[in-house]
Amino acid sequence: METFARTFPDGFLWGAATASYQIEGAAAEDGRAPSIWDTFSHAPGNTANGDTGDVACDHYHRVAEDVALMRDLGLDAYRFSVAWPRIHPEGDGPANPLGVGFYDRLVDELLRAGIQPVVTLYHWDLPQALDDRGGWLNRDVAEWFADYAATVVGALGDRVRHWTTLNEPWCASVLSYAIGEHAPGHRDTLESMVAAHHLMLAHGTAVPVIREHCPGAEVSITLNPTHVWGPEDGDDLDADAVRRADNALNGLFFGPIFHGAYPDGFLDDTAHLTDHAYVRDGDLAAISAPLDNLGVNNYFPTRVRAARAGEDRTNPMPGCDGVVAEPPHPPLTAMGWEVSPESHRLIVERSARESGLPIYVTENGSAWDDTVAADGAVHDPERVAYLRSHLAALADAVDDGLDLRGYFAWSLLDNFEWAYGYDKRFGIVHVDYSTQRRTVKDSGREYARIIAMQPGR
Repeated sequence: METFARTFPDGFLWGAATASYQIEGAAAEDGRAPSIWDTFSHAPGNTANGDTGDVACDHYHRVAEDVALMRDLGLDAYRFSVAWPRIHPEGDGPANPLGVGFYDRLVDELLRAGIQPVVTLYHWDLPQALDDRGGWLNRDVAEWFADYAATVVGALGDRVRHWTTLNEPWCASVLSYAIGEHAPGHRDTLESMVAAHHLMLAHGTAVPVIREHCPGAEVSITLNPTHVWGPEDGDDLDADAVRRADNALNGLFFGPIFHGAYPDGFLDDTAHLTDHAYVRDGDLAAISAPLDNLGVNNYFPTRVRAARAGEDRTNPMPGCDGVVAEPPHPPLTAMGWEVSPESHRLIVERSARESGLPIYVTENGSAWDDTVAADGAVHDPERVAYLRSHLAALADAVDDGLDLRGYFAWSLLDNFEWAYGYDKRFGIVHVDYSTQRRTVKDSGREYARIIAMQPGR
């Protein structure tokens, strides 16, 4: 395998990412109350093997060990999320000082190691107490989220410069409310549209709150756009299927957040479901609050075509009846996801055009069937190849003028992979869940080598 030797601009941030429910554990300690993911994962049939995040990687008790790992890998930055039910167990009301204290200690530990904290306020673990009040279907959630943001930024904003409001609102809305694969597990297309709008409204409402409590903050949102391909020999029906799929996957968020409007055709395509009364005067102005950069999570492209006569036309994504998913093209990861550095470059470049902002790749990585070898190491050549090829695609884009400011590998640790439980491993560090032993994989060592060879190191 050819050695990776590409370099990125001075000041480029090299990091790794995690999420609270996926690694922290300590689900009922120090005042933390259940989130929707506690409820969802404990319900039979929702996750592989009935796995939950009750213990996960036990990061809550292993912060010093995990930060030392990051330091040894040479990371500049660590992207993590805050668990809302640790901070406000009832969703709103008084803050839990023990919950705030955990993140206070984590930030200090990172700074002592010379690692910049990059904080995501919401990575899907809504307090169950708020879901009981309607959750993302209740318009009041925007104010609940802004109050929560004020608490966290008020506590950490003296040391944290990089703030992200939401992680992948598509997953928290369409995947969670229409497709039902994520908490709270609903299957209602209209609900997904309402949830998406309220997620964006919460984001826009929180942006000025973050700026108020942390002057000089870099404020962002992280989306998970995907490049949509139709058949190479497609017709006009296939082209329209691509348009509608792209609206549901990308434009649903690109439009309101960066253009102050839903994308062309989306409201017409969904008019049979709703009159869109949930979109009120002033909402789109709030949602499109100016940002400093955009986080992009991307792993694979999407392939679609139009349904033909006699085929099932139902599709739970908004505006997508008659859109049929096409199989991904090999090679595939253990998730069944297509490996495509080309589509990765295309969607990152499009994200820059849509937003007009500097870009951080805030998640990118791959799952493979890792095992600990007889020598005690974890040899993962597929992940090494994936990392190199996707970084090379980004380096090409930078050479062509893309303003890319950083890259965060997903994930620092093997972890609770949502509905897949512990069956899928994305980490550059292997976790033995029975002992919590951490072992840096070959991909982690390669990532450290790439970081060490960059200018200024």
